[in-house]
Amino acid sequence: MTNPPNDPQYGGVDPNQPQYPQNPGNNCPPPGNYPPPGNYPPSGNYPPPGSYPPPPASGNAGYGLGSQLPGGGRPGGLGARFAARFIDGIIVAVVALVVYAISPDGFVGQFILGLVTAVLGFAYFTLLESSRGQTLGKQLLGLRTLGAAGGNPTQAEAAKRNAFLLLNIVPVLGGLLVFVAYIVIAVTINSSPIKQGKHDELAGGTQVITVN
Repeated sequence: MTNPPNDPQYGGVDPNQPQYPQNPGNNCPPPGNYPPPGNYPPSGNYPPPGSYPPPPASGNAGYGLGSQLPGGGRPGGLGARFAARFIDGIIVAVVALVVYAISPDGFVGQFILGLVTAVLGFAYFTLLESSRGQTLGKQLLGLRTLGAAGGNPTQAEAAKRNAFLLLNIVPVLGGLLVFVAYIVIAVTINSSPIKQGKHDELAGGTQVITVN
């Protein structure tokens, strides 16, 4: 008696069971070619919430007229700063003209006017900025000068940032040299993201801020 061809008991094929190809070829990976258990990254090994780097600051690296400065306040704008200088300049000029009125005429009187303007202006800005952080013009317009380390500037810092006023001592050309210095300061203030002028840089990083 021969074995039934479809009897699974004798190695035949059971027609009631799903059939698989006998020669899968290269369509299936060979048996056992799988990564060993435990060779996967552990679950939960992800950065904790909030540890991702913050998005880059837009604008001027987080600084500018609408941004808070490390020293407090916002940078003083170019217009307000020069308006304050104009007010302070009037105060200095009134005193200098009184001295000029009682000085001799001619070259001597012109030299005395330049000398008084230079020394008085330099002393006015240096002493008020180092002692109270504000000249009268800055106080009226809500501005304050900060030193490089915060707080009021030191006398050395205030002297360095106002040293250009001493150019008024130079006969004939002194006023022109001071005017050129103001142009350089205006350009550097306008191009700085934190509104620092060249005189602020030379003083070690002083800063004019708004306090209103």
